[in-house]
Amino acid sequence: MAGEAPLPSVARAPPGGGPGPGPGAGPGRAEGTEGLFVALGAGLAAASHPLLYVKLLVQVGHEPLPPTVGRNVLGRKVLYLPGFFTYARHIVKVDGKRGLFRGLTPRLISSTLSTITRGSVKKAFPLEDMEHVSNKDDVKTSLRKVVKETSHEMMMQCVSRVVSHPLHVISMRCMVQFVGREVKYSGVFSAIGRIFKEEGILGFFVGLVPHILGDVIFLWCCNLLAHFINTYAVDDNFSQASVIRSYTKFVMGIAMSMLTYPFLLVGDLMAVNNCGLRAGLPPYAPAFTSWIHCWRYLSSQGQLFRGSSLLFRRAPMQAACFPID
Repeated sequence: MAGEAPLPSVARAPPGGGPGPGPGAGPGRAEGTEGLFVALGAGLAAASHPLLYVKLLVQVGHEPLPPTVGRNVLGRKVLYLPGFFTYARHIVKVDGKRGLFRGLTPRLISSTLSTITRGSVKKAFPLEDMEHVSNKDDVKTSLRKVVKETSHEMMMQCVSRVVSHPLHVISMRCMVQFVGREVKYSGVFSAIGRIFKEEGILGFFVGLVPHILGDVIFLWCCNLLAHFINTYAVDDNFSQASVIRSYTKFVMGIAMSMLTYPFLLVGDLMAVNNCGLRAGLPPYAPAFTSWIHCWRYLSSQGQLFRGSSLLFRRAPMQAACFPID
């Protein structure tokens, strides 16, 4: 997550999309609803872009500001790296307020493509007899519904991820140019031409595999865990059982977002690795041969969750030796 995330990363979409237009809804109403979702998605992407921008710079290991001494809950002195607001002020100081929105255009296009693709796939492959799991269902029936709905959601998520990923790669590379002050990727069309010329068609899909794996694991674990908790752990005799069940999937989504974060991190790092930008070259990272190589490297460094928190970032032991750019 930074990943399309499902939002996560940044921002992941919650498993199980909302209900589609009813049988009586005309084409005009359906198109209007889809347009509303596109506009809302674009607005959310624009509003959250500074957060994603800072997150990505932290993910690649760019620490332009020195750590500060603080105290933990036990009162012991520890080193803390700059949080989101301090980091954002540094970007504004260097590039101005507009600098917080570097790489926004390809991200908006990616978000729009993702939303439109999900809607198109949902229309082309409707989930017949969509029924929500109810307390009256027996265990086998309810589990079958969960598997069916999750499989349908997985298909939509995977297709939308593949379609939108090329623009995601361009957006990531535009943002990490802040590290080396490059201007290699200055526009969407020029970036498309440059990537195709230097890396071929596969250059648009670097980092796709870990992103898809993270999405699939997130969807299945979130939905199945929520189902089993609601089925076996929540007692129907409890007065607030329905309220607890309504929040189970939300809580599971938060938990699974944290557990699948390494897939988002590896996918984002692969998108910028060895592409001619300083952020994707040593000393920030070696030239990875595959996403598994990237995963193993981060694991050996204890950095698989780098960038997962942007508020209280405790510095590693070697932080005192960080080079200040």
